[in-house]
Amino acid sequence: MNTLELADHGPVIPVIVLHRVADAVPMARALVEGGVKVLEVTLRTPAALACIEAIAREVPEAIVGAGTLRVAADARAAKDAGSRFAVSPGYTAALGAACRAAGLPLLPGVATASEVMAAMADGLQFLKFFPATAAGGIPMLKALAGPFPDIAFCPTGGITVETAPQFLALPNVKVCGGSWLTPQAAVDAGDWAQITRLAKAASALRG
Repeated sequence: MNTLELADHGPVIPVIVLHRVADAVPMARALVEGGVKVLEVTLRTPAALACIEAIAREVPEAIVGAGTLRVAADARAAKDAGSRFAVSPGYTAALGAACRAAGLPLLPGVATASEVMAAMADGLQFLKFFPATAAGGIPMLKALAGPFPDIAFCPTGGITVETAPQFLALPNVKVCGGSWLTPQAAVDAGDWAQITRLAKAASALRG
């Protein structure tokens, strides 16, 4: 899979933090019911890999990936858990090599022109712009479009349901990442209906 294909499934990729394995499957089903199939489960908690494994096993219609990959070992662990793609907050050649060795398509994070060029040098052309709002937001993405017309971005970080359409309207933005689809309070309460509503709203976003 080319990571750019992830954008074919909808305008928003949820950035998910799960603390309990028991929440993984019902949350994934709630998102899929709302039209969101691509799920990024971040490796920020001890339960993350087990959550990815549960979703991959029990919600086959979802395209589950691992986020917050930082070192080479994360790539193999994510692949072994059933991840179909990977997302990282930044990029190193070592992480890129590990993902290629694992057969794990990578959406790497960049925030500057030099980081874009480092990713391009390793053959990557679809990049996560992170942290999007803090790193310059829409003006920065417009600026990067000049020297990098062949690069597509997934801005993530600080984006809301209100600002997402403005990002999605940019020609070099194919999809955006957002944490608002899975608010912690809703996950803790098992309010899967709310998550489905948020997913439906996100699926309907257009730039």
